[in-house]
Order: sequence, then structure tokens, then C-alpha cells
Amino acid sequence: MTVQPASIMVSAADRRVLRELAKQVRDIAAGPEQEENAERWKRLNRLERVTPPVLALAGNIWNEMPPETRLKTSGEFAQSYERDLRRRVYQHKHFPDDRVITANVPVPLVLEYTGWGIETHTTAPDQKTGAKHYDTVLHSEADLDRLTLPKVTVNHEATERNYTAAAELFADTLEVERTVYWGNNYGIAPMDMLAVWRGFDRLFMDLVDDPGFVHRAMGIIVDGNLGVVDELERLGLLKLNNRKHDLVGTAAVGYTDELPAAGFKQSHVRFKDLWGTCASQIFAEVSPDMHEEFSLQHERRFLDRFGLTCYGCCEPLHKKIGILRKIPNMRRIAVSPWADVAESAEQMGNKYIFSWRPNPAVLASDKWDAAGARKQIRDALQKTRGCIVEIILKDLETCRNEPRRLFEWVAIAREEAAAVG
Repeated sequence: MTVQPASIMVSAADRRVLRELAKQVRDIAAGPEQEENAERWKRLNRLERVTPPVLALAGNIWNEMPPETRLKTSGEFAQSYERDLRRRVYQHKHFPDDRVITANVPVPLVLEYTGWGIETHTTAPDQKTGAKHYDTVLHSEADLDRLTLPKVTVNHEATERNYTAAAELFADTLEVERTVYWGNNYGIAPMDMLAVWRGFDRLFMDLVDDPGFVHRAMGIIVDGNLGVVDELERLGLLKLNNRKHDLVGTAAVGYTDELPAAGFKQSHVRFKDLWGTCASQIFAEVSPDMHEEFSLQHERRFLDRFGLTCYGCCEPLHKKIGILRKIPNMRRIAVSPWADVAESAEQMGNKYIFSWRPNPAVLASDKWDAAGARKQIRDALQKTRGCIVEIILKDLETCRNEPRRLFEWVAIAREEAAAVG
């Protein structure tokens, strides 16, 4: 697989749009609330008890926002930056959460991958947002021999061309920074990857009927992912993800003074200077023992390399905190909408960040129930007293074309968080 560089042609009209948005972002970033938010995230990431910060990732709700959020530029390169900047400005005006808006724009590496030697196949419904069926492409253990470990190379010429273009647009207004990806978030979900290739039902049968297949496949997948990041480290291309605007894990601000690790040199970022993350959503209903045997023991080869780590996404983990304790650098655990909040709180205490994920369906009901949303938030905050809590609203698909639902939810969440102090 090759990540192609975008066209960097920027018309005079597009330039005017981007320059105006950049100035607005610069002014927002200079506001005192940004430093206040940053300090709260830093304290939270140190496991200090603070007013729970609120982060709302609008997701597909951006498609239901008013016309003022629509892109006005025409070129691919220009649109990538307009989308980012315009959304920062709009969110700050209409549903300000506790994210830190900084005066920066990223220029990611143009990376080229060789791939795994197989292609994913899906059967998709006619409905655009319907669920896909993943077709089996690994039919037997012999098919594992077809897998090749991916190789990554950097298209330096295209990367520098993009950097020069971004610097010409923004350098007198925003910091233009080199990044690995659009966000420097390093994470894998190897069991979910295997499920896509093997098929969900067959994978669950393999746990009993063919455990050797699962272990061998997981070993290959983790080796391949480690190889990519190892190569970036060897080339000196890794970038820190502990800054005020970095999102880590499956959505949280990674600002911390505990990274980078001792002995850090700016010229060469190491694994241990970074946040890393893993998740195993397909194992939502798999027992803790099987989760550890088939997934976590392989994921640990990845996680153990990082300075601080996060675990989980949508899978409920309230029965599995015990196995996650075995990861010495674990700092943040996702508490999904399907997890038992009270049991999670009892298991985690103040030893980890309680990354609470409210059910996004609250915004998708036939009728908006602000009182119900408040009750859900208040109940969770009562159950987590004594924990180190953050509130992350994500995986939003719709607000029934009523964006005010999201605006009101953010305001409610911040009010309830402030009430518990």
C-alpha cells in the first residue's frame, strides 16, 4: 500500500480562506483557557485527582453541522488543512470542551507500505452506513505462509514538498510541525485485525479447536506492526506524542511531563519516550483468561516497549482489570458504554485513569432528552468518586440533524464535572 502525497496546488482564493482560519486559530490558542486546560490534562496524566476533563469527538456528526462548517477550498492539500482549522474554530465557538487548541499545523510523513501479502474482502450492504460482512481470507494455517511482514519507506521528496507548501502558507501565523501521521498516535489492535482476515465466527471457534493457529497468526501480526515502528525509530523519524494537543490511546489528551524518558535526545525519539496503545474489541465477550492467553500476551510485546500505555476502546473491560495490571506502564483504561461503571471503579481505584466513554446513542434518540443525559453523567460521576476520571464522548454517528444536542451535551458534562470538583 502506498500513501500518495496530496496535490499541493493552492489557489489565491484557497490561500485567503486558509490564512483567515489560521489567524482565528492563533487567536483562540492565545486564550488563557488553553493553558488552564493543558495543566489539568497534565495533572490527570500524573494520576492526580482533578475536575474530570471533557472531550467530545464529533465524528460523523460533522456531516450534520450547519453550512458554516462546509469546506470552501477546492484543492486536496488545502482542504486537508481547512477541515482541521475550520473544525477547531467551530468547536471552540459552539461546543467548547476541554481540549487544548494550539497554534500549530502538522505535516505528516508521506509513507509507503508494502502490505501484508493479502487483501481484506468485505460484503457491503446497499445502505451507505450499513454493517459490512468480513469474508474469510485466511482459510487454514497454510494461508499464514502467504503473509509477509510489511515494510515502510518514506517518500522524503514528497514530504519536504508538503512541508515547504505548509510553511509558505502558515509559518508566520502557526507553528508548522513535522509529524509521523496526522496525529502521532502509536497503537495496534492485532486480534481485531486477525478477526477481519479469519472471520469472526471462525476465530472464536479457533480459540478452542485450533489455538496454535491463533498464536502463530498473532505473533506474525505483532511482529509486522513492531517492524514498522522499529524502522521509523531506526531512521530517527518517531515524534513525541506527549504535547498539549496530542491525542493518544483511543481518544485522550496525552500531555504529560513524565515523558520523554530519562536519557532522551531530541534528535532520536525512542519507544520509551512515547505513549502506546492496544485494544481488542472483538474480545468483548471473551473470558479474562482467554483474553490474556490469546490477545494480551501478544499485545504486551508491543506495549512493553512504550513509556506509558493505554488499553481498550469499545470492549467492556470491567472483568479484565486484573490482567491489565500486569502491564507495568499501564496508565489509562477505557471504560466503554458496555462496561459496568461501578465495578470498573472498584477495580481501578486511583491507580489508572478512568477513561469513561458515555453511550453515544444519547444523541441519536428520536427525541433529545437533556435531562436523561445529565442523569447518565451524574450517575457515572457519583460511582467514580475517588477515581481519576476523564469523560470522552466518541463514536458519534448522528444527532438526528440537531447539532444543538451535542452543544448541550458538552455544556451539561462540563457542569456536572465541575460539580464533583
